[in-house]
Amino acid sequence: MHVAVFATKTYDRRFLDAANRGLDHRLTYFEPRLDASTVALAEGHDAVCVFVNDRLDAAVLEALAAHGVRIVALRCAGYNNIDLRAAERLGVDVVRVPAYSPEAVAEFTIGLLLAVDRNIHRAWARVRENNFALEGLIGRNLSGRTAGVIGTGRIGALVAKTLRLGFGCDVLAQTWWRMRSLSQPASAMCGATGCWPKPTSSRCIAR
Repeated sequence: MHVAVFATKTYDRRFLDAANRGLDHRLTYFEPRLDASTVALAEGHDAVCVFVNDRLDAAVLEALAAHGVRIVALRCAGYNNIDLRAAERLGVDVVRVPAYSPEAVAEFTIGLLLAVDRNIHRAWARVRENNFALEGLIGRNLSGRTAGVIGTGRIGALVAKTLRLGFGCDVLAQTWWRMRSLSQPASAMCGATGCWPKPTSSRCIAR
């Protein structure tokens, strides 16, 4: 299959080339994002691979179909940048990434939390200037503190578990449905009142 890959960076090429070994798809990389001004680049390709900033409205999809493109592959989970009704009408199949690695995002979230709590970013800048003073860099222990997590999908649930089981925090988390993975062993479900300020129909998870 001949695939036009739009809005590519060097890391896109590296990972896609590795995934394509043994599959023998022909990948043509384009740095510009796909929109009405660049859709002509897709001529002669069976599929296009696009990202979050590519624009696939009805006009672009009609042009893609006219160029013989029959598959749009989104290398992202969201699909708000594509007109799905137009794609269905034109017989263009649309596929997407089902989810990003929730572990990777959750770990990065914890990393940012620690960087802010321990002033790691400020300390790094000082050390570069041979300044090893601790003034203004003292952080706080997370252990024993109460942490709030708004949204407990796959990522939020892992963040809550890490805070509770890894750091010993009391976790208050807003969720729209009961999740057994959070209620055992990290926390127990409780009523919304008193767990989180101004809850609506959500439930909260506490210690």
